[in-house]
Amino acid sequence: MGAGRAEEFYTVEGQRRVIGRRLAEFDSGTALPMVLAGQGAIVGVLPLSSIVRGAFQNAHIGYWVSRGIEGAGVMTAAVAAAVNIAKEDLGLHRLEAATLVHNIASQRVLEKNGFEAYGTAAGYLRIAGRWQDHRLYQRIL
Repeated sequence: MGAGRAEEFYTVEGQRRVIGRRLAEFDSGTALPMVLAGQGAIVGVLPLSSIVRGAFQNAHIGYWVSRGIEGAGVMTAAVAAAVNIAKEDLGLHRLEAATLVHNIASQRVLEKNGFEAYGTAAGYLRIAGRWQDHRLYQRIL
């Protein structure tokens, strides 16, 4: 299975738990889970997570899109919409994102949406069973 996840993640019950956690985060105001739908299926996800209020007014943006629509500009447009939601609807001041250092396509999505790289974090996230370095991005809204 992908991303080094437990096999249970890919079951209906595993996905119910994931959705339950996302809805609890939404209810607490710490996340805005969003999905991209097309042709009767979910073709991507685009959550705003780790929303912090007070003096920070910040969130993290993450995303993935189905391989069949990569490179078609769908995620670039979706990130633009999410930036607008973060600013206009949520009143956030800043968004941050991280990409694998070799994920040029994802970096282009961010850069097209006004995100600026500001560093590299060693061993930032565990992906595919190992800790991997990421480029860090931010956008002031």
